[in-house]
Amino acid sequence: MKQIAIISGKGGTGKTTVAAAFASLAKNAVLADCDVDASDLHLILNPDVKETMDFHGLKLAKKDADKCIDCGKCQEHCRFQAIADNYDIIETNCEGCGVCELVCPVDAIELVQRHSGHAYISETRFGSMAHAALKTAEEASGMLVALVRNNARLLAKKHEKELIVIDGPPGIGCPVIAAIAGVDIVLIVSEPTVSGLHDAERVIGVCKHFQIPAMLCMNKYDLNIKMTEKLEEFCESNDVKLAGRLPYDNVTTEAMIAGQSVTEYSDGDFSRELKSIWKRISDAI
Repeated sequence: MKQIAIISGKGGTGKTTVAAAFASLAKNAVLADCDVDASDLHLILNPDVKETMDFHGLKLAKKDADKCIDCGKCQEHCRFQAIADNYDIIETNCEGCGVCELVCPVDAIELVQRHSGHAYISETRFGSMAHAALKTAEEASGMLVALVRNNARLLAKKHEKELIVIDGPPGIGCPVIAAIAGVDIVLIVSEPTVSGLHDAERVIGVCKHFQIPAMLCMNKYDLNIKMTEKLEEFCESNDVKLAGRLPYDNVTTEAMIAGQSVTEYSDGDFSRELKSIWKRISDAI
């Protein structure tokens, strides 16, 4: 079983556009949307949810009012201002660290499971899909990414699929590490800007640290040819091969509005280059 992860240094570079196109081009694949903080692959693939699982992330402090003696020790030791003046728990501030439970002299506080989101197993027109949604302001998205990837692996084994295509989260934090650990190749989607170069440097650094082969897809390359060349030179010097260049094209927006991948919606230059990128990625693994 092979795994491809598509990531970017920040949101909005076109990562999901590429992932949706790969979903339409891949044969014998399972799809995984690991951008659990702001998932949007489902907007294009319109999945039919078959199974929903509750996700519990960080724990939450819960007070037993009958036991509480209003000593104030929990409020005194809480770093997150999660204890109100009446010593009730402010759930939106609680980080689940457990110090209140530790210092309470009458065992009036305990940590309980916090419902942080949902994980889903669905069917799409391109095959099975594992995805999830984290509730607003919740933590532990890396744990939810790990759950999505495990669900994708189980689906691949169940349906005897040979490939998992992962739409990863942006950045370089815990969710990204959870999304790319152990994959066969990472495709970095970047754009020709100063921040794009900076973000690519960081993402490439993460891939090199975990010894994961990486390739680069330059989106909107024609908006700044000099910066495109500069970024590609940086990649070449770091043994990151160029998967391809995508031009700026309104067809991406048109396809999203139509609820389709670009390769379904159009057979123009943009789609043809995406197909070439897909072939290079497929050949690389």
